[in-house]
Amino acid sequence: MTYESLTAFFGWMTVLNFGFLALAGLGMLGARGWATRLHARMFNLDATDVSMEWYRFLAQWKILTIVFALTPYLALRLAG
Repeated sequence: MTYESLTAFFGWMTVLNFGFLALAGLGMLGARGWATRLHARMFNLDATDVSMEWYRFLAQWKILTIVFALTPYLALRLAG
């Protein structure tokens, strides 16, 4: 794999992950009541617990995207 293709791979991986993260956040904002009720029934949780878990999921996804996609992309861009 060449240096340029590796840089392009991490760049597109970053764009796609942040795009999916934005869609997931907007989707949850649009369907908050329905999704909260559904997940509360599925996993036997309170509505506040479902909201907290959803927030935690989005935060962890963002951190993992920064660590495993954005950081290597920036390192490759700065090294080249």
